[in-house]
Amino acid sequence: MLSTAQRTPGLRLTATTGPEISAGTTPAAVPVPAHDPRTHGFLPERPPVRTMAGTWSRLTALAGAAATAPDLETARDLVARAARDGALTALRQRVSRLSPRNADAAAMRVAVTVAACGWTGLDPVAPAARCAADAAFLDLWAAVAHRVGHQQFVALPTLALLNWAPERKPRRHLPIDQLARTETLVPVVRWSPQGQPLGRLDRLMLATTRLEAHGSWLFRLAETLAGCDPADASTATALRRLIRVQHTLRAQLRSEAAALRAAPAPARQCAVLAALAAQGMLEPPVLQAADAVLMGARRAGDGSRQQARRLLPARHRAWLSAMDRHCAPVRTLAHRGGPGAAVYREAQESLIALRRAYTGLVCCAARPDGGPLTAAA
Repeated sequence: MLSTAQRTPGLRLTATTGPEISAGTTPAAVPVPAHDPRTHGFLPERPPVRTMAGTWSRLTALAGAAATAPDLETARDLVARAARDGALTALRQRVSRLSPRNADAAAMRVAVTVAACGWTGLDPVAPAARCAADAAFLDLWAAVAHRVGHQQFVALPTLALLNWAPERKPRRHLPIDQLARTETLVPVVRWSPQGQPLGRLDRLMLATTRLEAHGSWLFRLAETLAGCDPADASTATALRRLIRVQHTLRAQLRSEAAALRAAPAPARQCAVLAALAAQGMLEPPVLQAADAVLMGARRAGDGSRQQARRLLPARHRAWLSAMDRHCAPVRTLAHRGGPGAAVYREAQESLIALRRAYTGLVCCAARPDGGPLTAAA
């Protein structure tokens, strides 16, 4: 898979303006691929579906009730009751009719229910799963996974990036990344009961969405660096801009941390977060993109980060693999001397600091006592 610049004659990516069309090339001659990460990172192309109609409203109600249940057994009883009522079978029969956007919406609601019931370690099609979870729900889960073409969607990219909405309707059309940056966001399915303040799990998911929105420039810079000549001065310039973006993301996490520490920390939400974190399901896509550019795919002893890619849709995994390949020349700066090598090392260090800040935010969210964020950041 080639970068956009390599695929399309006459197209040059810049770190400041995105696509630039050279003289003699008409705009119509430059195709813009679907789900282009340069436009909005791995955010959905449009705001997530806030309301599902008809029979699917039962899935929204089930997800919300399970998320706010006081304990695992209550959440599982809600699923069992929906199965006895025939609601889950009725939904299973309608999965193939879902539009792509509504399939994503259904996946988010299933993912919330799975996490709320403590089933994140299950494979819905494995025979052993039938001993641990309701069979009708497992059938619905597997059908939704088949519909979205993604078997391991019960993780942060689905739980966060498909579970938000602007609090009020924007006065004008805004690009999705700008909408998520500038508008007050609320969860579509709340982990906190209605009428109560948002807890730390809700806050962490919204913070991750805003992190992805602020990180949209990182994806554009990744495309700029793809295939760059390490000796070219523009490579060092793009790396410096990448460092600034990563510093901005780290500052964004610090600002989110204050609100998160002040939020309620119900033991139930902390337990859900701890379970997701233990299975590596809380990796933000924007950090995976920076990893692909600066670290590459084949680092010895670091299989966990590569395993995190399995939690992304296939088109996103393909983009990250392309960055692994096409940013390989830039990574040769690690073995060179001079200013370029120094800038590259600084970019790597800024990514490590950003990862520590995010890990600190997760620890803070998952610990009822708040946990120290400053040491991690």
